[in-house]
Amino acid sequence: MLAERVESPAATADTHRAAFFKQSTWLMVATIAGGAMMWGVHFLSKSIPEQEYGTLVTLLTLTILIPSIPLQMVYAQQTAAGLARDERRQLAGKIRMAWIASFAVWLVGVLAVLGMQDIILRRLSIANPAALWMTLLLALGSLWLPLSSGLLQGSQNFRWLGLTVLLNGVGRLSFAAVWVLAFQGQAASILAGAVLGMAGVIGLGMWQTREVWTGPSEPFDWRGLLGQIIPLLLGFGATLFVFSADTVFVKMWFPDETAFYGAAGTLSRALIWLVGPLATVMFPKVVHSTTKSEKTNLVGITLGATGALAGLAAGGLWLLGPWVVELVFKPTYVEVTTAILPWYAGAMVPLSLANVLVNNLLAKSDFRVVPWLVALALAYALALTQFHASLVQVLQTLGVACSVLFLICAWFTWGAKGQKWKMEDSC
Repeated sequence: MLAERVESPAATADTHRAAFFKQSTWLMVATIAGGAMMWGVHFLSKSIPEQEYGTLVTLLTLTILIPSIPLQMVYAQQTAAGLARDERRQLAGKIRMAWIASFAVWLVGVLAVLGMQDIILRRLSIANPAALWMTLLLALGSLWLPLSSGLLQGSQNFRWLGLTVLLNGVGRLSFAAVWVLAFQGQAASILAGAVLGMAGVIGLGMWQTREVWTGPSEPFDWRGLLGQIIPLLLGFGATLFVFSADTVFVKMWFPDETAFYGAAGTLSRALIWLVGPLATVMFPKVVHSTTKSEKTNLVGITLGATGALAGLAAGGLWLLGPWVVELVFKPTYVEVTTAILPWYAGAMVPLSLANVLVNNLLAKSDFRVVPWLVALALAYALALTQFHASLVQVLQTLGVACSVLFLICAWFTWGAKGQKWKMEDSC
């Protein structure tokens, strides 16, 4: 009689851990390469006036404020849970509904922005209205890219998720360079390149996931869906606000130094893009294991790897930052950008750790942390209105907010006891 080979729990855990690091490594490589291409767009700052570069940084930051990452996590969570439960017909209906709804929301937003165009142009010191129009198209892409990326992430199709990240960077840099050369270096030219690059990637992602969303659909529980979506949007949205809101505030208070501040932000936020793939791979796996009531220790592995990489990256920026600034930007950037870079990089370390814990908590549908995240985002916005005597003080405020964010998430991960709160509990 032939004995069946059964893997021990330890061997299974080792296999899962190896797969996790293999997928994370590939996604990290793709993210670094794609991010380098996107970051390469900032080399074009040497070809455009400083005022135009400040406009570019501000408008790109406004698109970051669109909840692209929260939306991607919602789609990833719904896809991972739907596939785990084999609810493919309901999932197809949800995805198609999300596509139509996001376009409708964008159209309403376009009409509102165009109605206030003169006020927006004047308040943000934008000289060329075409930059605002390109930003509106980029906003649509920022609503649709999370849909295709979330489907890939939730399906754990990390190979194609990495490829789309890589191609998005290649397309953005290539098209932006051509447009800058053709239209004499304006912020609108670089934004147009971003729009064209993003459009191709969205199409590719939707094609690769067509089996998930093109099949027959059936009705689903709207109340239950909202009970999952709203906390996810609020939780990830509050985290995103802490990550990106500072540049918009700086544009209002320090219009002549926004370009220098944005340069430091571009270099420092690259730290988040470096370690982010670890949480990206972790999230659907935690959703799947939670749905199947399986135990996993991925959060500890992810947090340790993230802390090590984030610490090394921040140290590298502190040491090599002045050289990188001189290489990428004009000489006029060096003094201010170099002075604030250590503060910016330091703030990104607790933020990267908090991001892992936020992903873990929300993947488990532990929404008790959500009201605290929203309260922190509101307190941070209020603090920015009070503490902005200098760029350094703005970054000190950011650093405090990121540290508090990590402590809140750590408490709900290891300290807080009690039943998980769900949206329907308050309905």
